[in-house]
Amino acid sequence: MRAASISRRTAETDVSVSLTLDGTGRCAIATGIGFLDHMLELFARHGLFDLDVKVTGDLHVDQHHSAEDTGIALGQAFAVAIGDKRGISRYADLHLPMDEALTRVAVDISGRPFLVFRTSFRVEKIGQFDTELVREWFQAFAMNAGITLHVETLYGDNAHHVAESCFKGLARALREAVSVDPREEGRVPSTKGSL
Repeated sequence: MRAASISRRTAETDVSVSLTLDGTGRCAIATGIGFLDHMLELFARHGLFDLDVKVTGDLHVDQHHSAEDTGIALGQAFAVAIGDKRGISRYADLHLPMDEALTRVAVDISGRPFLVFRTSFRVEKIGQFDTELVREWFQAFAMNAGITLHVETLYGDNAHHVAESCFKGLARALREAVSVDPREEGRVPSTKGSL
């Protein structure tokens, strides 16, 4: 079973994450940040990951630490759950439409963390959520998951739709990349023999 649980406690946040890659999309999310909860629910449902996230953070300061640390812990859980990567498809890419917004996401479960994030927002906030935290979350997740991740919004006007297309796109790309390819016959998908 490809699953992991991570707890991360700092002076700023207390985060616990449980992730099952081969799930059904069941989730229980409570970050204290409504918009981030919504994005993580979408992530679980469209990735078909079972996901539990509980965060207590210094929201009296702002949402930055809670959002970033959630990305860190979820990325760490992903890295543990994927294990030695034997038999996985490894790569995936797609275009994800969300009404007027269209985002391209490409992922390589490579063990070499890197993020290219070419998405911008016309507004600073979606409700109470700082839009700059979308990139912070993706950066934290990619670095700690050990994946190469490219996210580019080709166009879009509504900030909610743009953010949603990014999270759904990541979920769908990861769902494909973590899928087991029977033709790999349990091999690591690399000429080096390890990822």
